[in-house]
Amino acid sequence: MKKIVFATNNKHKLDEIREILGKNFEIVSLKDIGCDVDIPETGNTLEDNALQKAEFIKQHYGMDCFADDTGLEVEALNGAPGVHSARYAEGTDHDSNANMDKLLKELGNNNNRKARFRTVIALLLNGETYQFEGIVNGHIAYEKHGTEGFGYDPIFVPEGYDHSFAELGMDIKNHISHRARAVKKLADFLHQ
Repeated sequence: MKKIVFATNNKHKLDEIREILGKNFEIVSLKDIGCDVDIPETGNTLEDNALQKAEFIKQHYGMDCFADDTGLEVEALNGAPGVHSARYAEGTDHDSNANMDKLLKELGNNNNRKARFRTVIALLLNGETYQFEGIVNGHIAYEKHGTEGFGYDPIFVPEGYDHSFAELGMDIKNHISHRARAVKKLADFLHQ
């Protein structure tokens, strides 16, 4: 069984990945390898950040690794918050309500609510680098709806649905989300 590090300590993400990759891989977290460092994310793109995290693990722990980064890209805001999604509201770090409030204020009554969630996974395996992308298109609601999920889920309505990710619940979200799509590509590649 191949051991591979997923550069996260997010239990939800770990469970999701372990379920998708099945029995062929032993997926270990940062905690499992004794990494409690706040890995830098200073890139200008999601691709840069995912690769930066994976390379950090490879350099410091010598293990094959994959890492992800996700951003919400709003068309009317020229792709913002994008790579800055987690820290969009000034002076905050992963404060979902502050981030959503800022986004809704900046959009105001703009009728162009088109947006997409994008996840990029960088994989370092056997000395090679690979990237996988997952995208889900949708739009930004005028106000928050629902209590499930995290991040921008209460204001993001995926294409083909009338409810936000936070209203649809984790089962549906995990099936159609940007991360699920990127992970499926990763899984297909690893199972080859």
